[in-house]
Amino acid sequence: MSRIGKQPIQVPNGVTVTVADGTVTVKGKKGESKLKVRPEVEVTLDGDTLGVKTTDEERWSRAMQGTTRALLANMMIGVAEGYEKKLEVNGVGFEAELQGKTLVLKVGFNKPVKFQVPDTVTVECPTLTSITITGIDKQQVGAVAAQIRKIRKPEPYKGKGIKYAEEVIKRKAGKAFASGGA
Repeated sequence: MSRIGKQPIQVPNGVTVTVADGTVTVKGKKGESKLKVRPEVEVTLDGDTLGVKTTDEERWSRAMQGTTRALLANMMIGVAEGYEKKLEVNGVGFEAELQGKTLVLKVGFNKPVKFQVPDTVTVECPTLTSITITGIDKQQVGAVAAQIRKIRKPEPYKGKGIKYAEEVIKRKAGKAFASGGA
């Protein structure tokens, strides 16, 4: 049995959950999120507790039980509090700015890189060297942050590039020149 899948989910205050026709809808102050439940899994709502059960004892069903429970728990946190990822732009002359729904990154290429921000997340640039991505879907926030980071990954010699705020870049020593010579 899935250990994670067996645990009940407490519905936070200010969040409403409806289960109907194989779809779970979660509404909160940040927005609304829906999840279509697989046929191997059954979701039950008992007061302010959400439970996930399997319809049979197959291995795939138990795996989907844990996955569904984790997705529902993430939806609860997303609509109640939201998710946030922070990125830092490091390098001389490197900067980021938001122009409408387009993130313009000057990261050492001959032209600025334009990244179209999807409607599912919100991107802010509080300073020229920081980017904040927020949204109610944990997967979307992480995916957008990874796509922005992929534009110019941090390099190991000087640390130039776009990195997560909590990320630590392992630095390498540069070329060592031998003193003396021919």
